[in-house]
Amino acid sequence: MQFIDWPALQIAVVLLLVVLVFFGFVRERMPPDIVALCAVGVLLVTGILSTADVLSVFSNPAPFTIAAMFVLSAALERTGVIDSLGRAVGRAGGRTPLLSTVVLLGSVMLLSAFINNTPVVVILTPVVIGLAQAMGIRPSKLLIPLSFASIFGGSTTLIGTSTNLLVDGVAQEHGMAPFGMFEITAAGLIMGFVGIVYLVSVGRWLLPDREILSDILPRSEDRHFLADVLVPLDSPLVGKHLKDAGFSEARGLRVVDLIRDERSLGMAMAEALLQPGDRVVVRSKVGDMLGLREAGDVAFGRKEVHAIEPIGARETVIMEGVVGPQSRFLGRRVADLNLRRLYGAYILAIHRRGEGLPGSFDNVRLRMGDTLLLEGSADSMKRLFDYKELVNLTQPTGRPLRRDKAPIAILAVLLVMGLSAFEFLPIAALALLAATGVVALRCLDAEEAYASVRWNILMLIFGMLAIGLAMEKTGAALTIVQSLAIVAGMLGPLAVLSAVYLITSILTEIMSNNAAAILLTPIAAGIAVQLGVDPRPFVVAVMFAASASFATPIGYQTNTFVYSAGGYRFADFVKVGLPLNVILWAVATMIIPIFWPVS
Repeated sequence: MQFIDWPALQIAVVLLLVVLVFFGFVRERMPPDIVALCAVGVLLVTGILSTADVLSVFSNPAPFTIAAMFVLSAALERTGVIDSLGRAVGRAGGRTPLLSTVVLLGSVMLLSAFINNTPVVVILTPVVIGLAQAMGIRPSKLLIPLSFASIFGGSTTLIGTSTNLLVDGVAQEHGMAPFGMFEITAAGLIMGFVGIVYLVSVGRWLLPDREILSDILPRSEDRHFLADVLVPLDSPLVGKHLKDAGFSEARGLRVVDLIRDERSLGMAMAEALLQPGDRVVVRSKVGDMLGLREAGDVAFGRKEVHAIEPIGARETVIMEGVVGPQSRFLGRRVADLNLRRLYGAYILAIHRRGEGLPGSFDNVRLRMGDTLLLEGSADSMKRLFDYKELVNLTQPTGRPLRRDKAPIAILAVLLVMGLSAFEFLPIAALALLAATGVVALRCLDAEEAYASVRWNILMLIFGMLAIGLAMEKTGAALTIVQSLAIVAGMLGPLAVLSAVYLITSILTEIMSNNAAAILLTPIAAGIAVQLGVDPRPFVVAVMFAASASFATPIGYQTNTFVYSAGGYRFADFVKVGLPLNVILWAVATMIIPIFWPVS
């Protein structure tokens, strides 16, 4: 196709593709990594990028450094380091909400400076919910601050968040010197301090008072039981509908499942006719359960003929769990999870983004941050949460931890930071060596290490790097830079720096922060070169702004995670986060030129 060689058309195709990717991220019809990879497919088919071009993006060290840091964070979690630190944070809280919030934010910010902030928030969420309940306040008063503080901390070191590593990698590809481990620490601490002051002063009055699913948990005196009853061969209930067989709410019985040939009939059970061998799973209170054991409520016919045969009864608990970022439940239909067969658990409610999902849950595909209210026996709930498919929000769950290996995991992280600061080896090499070391020394198993890597994030990064390469190869990036440089020349470097931060912050709120960083880092550096000034402060502006996502729950993963867990609404993030975005924009505009002169 000869017309593809026309430079102007290639630029138009690439820019159109960037716009389509942007809208794909916003609409959320497909996961962001799939959207980015589809765009790469278009670039390959049209010949804008060759196979060698696409494969060349895998030479960028940043994604591999990020993968290694995921493994190191998993090692800290598996050896109980994060758990111990989280419990220490919970104990350190004072007796007043204000003091508790200050201690919480400062501690989380410190942790997130050295540990990937997503696992910090995942592990601390149930701790914070327990702390809020102990203080007599709603968890919604603390969960948004928890997420925001983790973002503050991630902006204080090079390894604090994957965005920092990614911006550093892209900047190096454009000829800039690598960022030091603590090069951004002073500026990041100032911004974090301002953010904490805002949250404990103005922000605390803007935080909502929201009810969460666990607020509707029953009192201990309202204990319920699940009973399995069998319809025998000669039962007079054979051929009847459940409602005609005496299983009714009026009798204190609620049928939660009808099992036939080890298969749940689900929503079809209301219309099904009972057959010999059917198992009916009934939920009831203690008194009704005792009556059911004698078949008193559902015995029809002669006394000597048993309508049902009780198989067993078990006391149930109701617990709340949220779908985490590494759960195998992500993207799967509820009906395909086999929660009843595998764990003996039943879903009572699903909340997504603060709203309950109506109707049948069977066809719902779970997303990160979905909150599930589950019922089952204590043992079945323990098994479910021990597998880490859901994060227990009702109470922190125990898990066999390799605490004797904790010093190794801590030492590995410290060596990465220390040796990187002294430039002993590039951070990518140090991170890979440390990740290999924690697996070899049994801080975690190889399977756990592979499972800890967020492959969807890596694929998104590689896809966006390929799109960035296409923008450079076709001249689309240069066209944008030259167009913006004309306006920038009239504004001056400081105004352009402020504009770069603002644009990056806006894009981060509505699309992936990593995607925004990849697209804007080369553009920001290019504008600086066109202006004849040092590009480093402009790249730093992208680095800070790409993490400063506070006004929406979709711009940053920690925000997404606490969204449903705290019972928040979308507007809650806008109310609390938008003023914070504006404040940090002003602060960044003032302090970045102090540490990195715009000259």
